[in-house]
Amino acid sequence: MQRSLIKAIPFIFVFLWSTGFISAKYALPFIEPFYLLFIRMTLTIAVFLLLCIFFRVKWLSARQAGHQMVTGFLVHGVYLGGVFAAIKWGMPAGISAIVVGVQPVLTACFGWCCLGERLRPRQWLGLGLGLAGVITVLLNTGQQESVILSLPAVLAAIAALFGISLGTLYQKRFGTATNLLAGSLWQYVSVALLMGVLSWAFESREVVWAPQLLLALGWLVLGLSVTAILLLMYMIREGETAKVASYFYLVPPVASIEAWILFDESLTVAAIAAIATTVIGVYLVVKRG
Repeated sequence: MQRSLIKAIPFIFVFLWSTGFISAKYALPFIEPFYLLFIRMTLTIAVFLLLCIFFRVKWLSARQAGHQMVTGFLVHGVYLGGVFAAIKWGMPAGISAIVVGVQPVLTACFGWCCLGERLRPRQWLGLGLGLAGVITVLLNTGQQESVILSLPAVLAAIAALFGISLGTLYQKRFGTATNLLAGSLWQYVSVALLMGVLSWAFESREVVWAPQLLLALGWLVLGLSVTAILLLMYMIREGETAKVASYFYLVPPVASIEAWILFDESLTVAAIAAIATTVIGVYLVVKRG
């Protein structure tokens, strides 16, 4: 039973991570993005603090806490902040997702260069198929219209891409021996500080406390920031970075299916074929032997 649960972890993670796009769509009509992230991170810190106290987790040394704050700054702060900033500055969500969708390839390249992780030709083929599938899904889902991309938006999306790629490698290098609960607590401390600065500098912080926002915020905290991130940190600790990153290829297709069900967004034949291509690509990367 335990072995089956461990095997299911990547797929549970993909489902949870994909719902972040849906939850954001529900929440953002009532609140500005950086302030939403600030409140989300503050609540998450409270949850992890209670978990650490309940499970009597040993507190990290200053050095360990520092490493986790760097990971959090990159994986959560730069990634989420970059994506939200890109959208705020005029980049469509689909285009920003395409840019960030290069992350598994970039992470695999960084892992190959920096950590000495070896990738077989089959795995490189899988990464290429996954990237092609993600781009096709995004280009064939929803309404397409002409877009003028500003330089700040492009730079923000690229920052998000490098943030989550470098953060994954940094956690693999410096955080694998760290307790997951204590490590996550310090990760979110750095993100809350970052989002607080961005919110107070660039936003009005006005909120409409609608039930829809409260439900979305609750799911973003408990479903994403707590459960999904613990699963991600576990996968990084136990697996190669390229394999972990490849699971992110499944997120846009799953999110597209969820949006089709919940918001009646279009899901074309080409998009369905691309989803199948993406699944094959992930299989080639994670397949043993």
